[in-house]
Amino acid sequence: MRDLSTGVEHLSINTATLRKQLPLPAIVEACARRGIAAVDPWRDQVAAAGLAATARLLRDAGIRLSGYCRGGFFPAADAGGLAAALEDNRRAVDEAKALAAPCLVLVVGSLPGALAGRPAHKDIALARAQVEEGIAATLEYARGVGMPLAIEPLHPMQAADRACINTLAQALDICDRLDPGRSGALGVAVDIYHVWWDPELARQIARAGRERLLAYHVCDWLVPTRDLLNDRGMMGDGVVDLRKIRGWMEAAGFAGPVEVEIFSEAWWSRPAEEVLDACIARCKTVV
Repeated sequence: MRDLSTGVEHLSINTATLRKQLPLPAIVEACARRGIAAVDPWRDQVAAAGLAATARLLRDAGIRLSGYCRGGFFPAADAGGLAAALEDNRRAVDEAKALAAPCLVLVVGSLPGALAGRPAHKDIALARAQVEEGIAATLEYARGVGMPLAIEPLHPMQAADRACINTLAQALDICDRLDPGRSGALGVAVDIYHVWWDPELARQIARAGRERLLAYHVCDWLVPTRDLLNDRGMMGDGVVDLRKIRGWMEAAGFAGPVEVEIFSEAWWSRPAEEVLDACIARCKTVV
């Protein structure tokens, strides 16, 4: 395993971790001051700062991307909605390319309308079929511009609204069907918060291998968890055996950045400098 205790060269900050404290340019500047070499920005933050301006900012700061969040949300209730989702994903691919991202992370979506509390239907099998069709169409476009896609399975608690792909095995089955040659164009984003509980995790990480392991997100699972969306833990504050899982990732060939992604009202309420310093300290000691 890599030794993370000596520096921050393997660390990335997902900019959602500081989204309520700072705008994107200030997040990049704070990371650069600490020698953090990578970030993963969200599309809304990039839109607020401007795509071209963000690309210049990252270049000038010497910071690369560990991914780009996010594409996906493919299912829809009608043909117009399906077409709009594909168009939005093509835009996301183009943005990721403009920022020289190594991959576009896909949060695939599920029952149309469920995120707003008004699901159009209850057919999750249909949603999964639309997800695979949407990924296939987006993959064809993404191959043309050289942008890998990373499917991120989400915890089953979010199966109805945010993602109907909930295990690494499901995500890898899609990869195997759409990219049987393991070309590197389609893989997975392994987010600890969503998959740590899976009894198949070690085997599925090994199955994924270097070609499929495109991104690695870390945080911790708190006991108790008070909010299933916005109460992620800082690494070391919860029950996840982070070092063991990183060992599985690296044994399978993953050598990319360890990306901290924490959705947390508690951490969003703290000063950004304190949060970044905690991310660095915990990555050195418990990740």
